[in-house]
Amino acid sequence: MTDRPLAAIILAAGQGTRMKSGKHKVLHPIAGKAMLDHLLDTVDSLNVEQTVVVVGALREQIEQSAAGRDVKFAVQVDQLGTGHAVLQAKAELTGFEGNILACFGDVPMVQPETIAAMIAKLESDAGIACVVLAFRPRDTKAYGRVIADENGLISKMVEHKDATVAERGVNLCNSGLLIARSSDIFSLLEKVSNDNVQGEYYLPDMVTVALGEGRSCAVIECAEWEVAGINSRAELAAVEKDWQVRRRVQAMADGVSLIAPETVWFSHDTEIAADVTVEPNVIFGPGVTIASGATIYGHSHIEGATIGPNTNVGPFARMRPGAVMEEGSKIGNFVEMKKATLGKDAKASHLTYLGDAEVGEGANIGAGTITCNYDGYFKYKTVIGKGAFIGSNSALVAPVTIGDGAMVGAGSTLTKDVAAGDLALVRTEQSKKAGWATRFNAVSAKKKAGK
Repeated sequence: MTDRPLAAIILAAGQGTRMKSGKHKVLHPIAGKAMLDHLLDTVDSLNVEQTVVVVGALREQIEQSAAGRDVKFAVQVDQLGTGHAVLQAKAELTGFEGNILACFGDVPMVQPETIAAMIAKLESDAGIACVVLAFRPRDTKAYGRVIADENGLISKMVEHKDATVAERGVNLCNSGLLIARSSDIFSLLEKVSNDNVQGEYYLPDMVTVALGEGRSCAVIECAEWEVAGINSRAELAAVEKDWQVRRRVQAMADGVSLIAPETVWFSHDTEIAADVTVEPNVIFGPGVTIASGATIYGHSHIEGATIGPNTNVGPFARMRPGAVMEEGSKIGNFVEMKKATLGKDAKASHLTYLGDAEVGEGANIGAGTITCNYDGYFKYKTVIGKGAFIGSNSALVAPVTIGDGAMVGAGSTLTKDVAAGDLALVRTEQSKKAGWATRFNAVSAKKKAGK
């Protein structure tokens, strides 16, 4: 890296019509985070001094999404090409002296290390006017080609439709991203012509302008996945798939056991320690932290949750934001937690809802128990003490507190506090009517037979 300041221009003015969405294209998520946020986080990690997002269609959505970030906006009223879009940021960068990265909001996976390599190449020779980012795809399709020597110096950039047969044989393709000094980027772009079929001003044409002036331009290569563009739902899904594959590989390299890796889906911020085991078909939403020794059984959905060491989750469990499991605790099949803490070694083994609740150490929550936390207007809290035992099929109507070591009999609907060590039974006395079922069945069978 260099001591020269860095600015970033992110192009996000396009209509994105192929997404067929009322949401701006760059706000669609990958691993639970908007494309634009992926890119903004990347440039922020490089200590970018100024960031300008060029907006157009649905600009208010982007401005709202980036609220709170140190980002400026420039508006491209008329869609006259990528070169024209970059020029719209010139006023916002008046007085800036340093390097300027031009990139795309719908190409969100470029890595900090790659941008750092572009900067290093630019700084390696004062004669280099700009550095282009290129890649070698499995299928060159209709990508523009970069013709360069073994030192990465560009002799020509050519669009596929204008390339010769020999040039089309080159598999080094232009990603569209580039970096240049502030003293060069706008002056070169102002010389770019729109004399092409589309009548647009293309960003890569500034390389042709620079070469025509006898200046040097260079190329840096990156992996194909880093510069995958997203213009449709199918392309969004493909980038998500590739991201998940890399994240699973990283998790296993970090000591996580994934029984069926291809069925586990991570979020961009999932924190998972070594010696965690994850069974098939588990989905992690944003905001999940999992400590060592935890086991996540199959078909569980977890978001906004903190899972402590040596805990068991699932199968078929759901953890929602604010759920906390302390060391050695357990939730089993068809248990849901939301804004609730399950204390050390406490367990809710099946068919339970714990919402707005605090469950003490070693407590046992029987099957079918629910905390009734909402009256249609407000949420209320349930507190269950250490070592308490809640019988099956109990409804705990909050606000309510069950003391340490207390017991609640099965089938109870509890509306009052239970003191420590007490037993609460809330049910009518069982009665019987001798022979009633036999008589009922006989009469019903005759009616059904039409007798």
